[in-house]
Amino acid sequence: MTTHSYLLAFILPTLFGALFHLFSGGDGRKLMLYIAASWVGFIIGHNVSSMVQAQIYTIGPLNAGMATLGSAIALLLARWLAGRTHIIEQ
Repeated sequence: MTTHSYLLAFILPTLFGALFHLFSGGDGRKLMLYIAASWVGFIIGHNVSSMVQAQIYTIGPLNAGMATLGSAIALLLARWLAGRTHIIEQ
């Protein structure tokens, strides 16, 4: 991957996590949780799409479509887990 792809792969999940936090609310700990979950989901989605050779929307070597889908799933899972365990609510 190129430097531009790495930069885009850093900016997109950070933006997704911040926007998810904006719409779902919470404090700074939830913001960090959502950004971290978005990064992990983005990386997993990109790697899974490379393994199964599924390309929805590619930007250079970055499989942005599947990576975005992975990020969305990770964000929903993080919100659900944070609500069930009340770790972040303390």
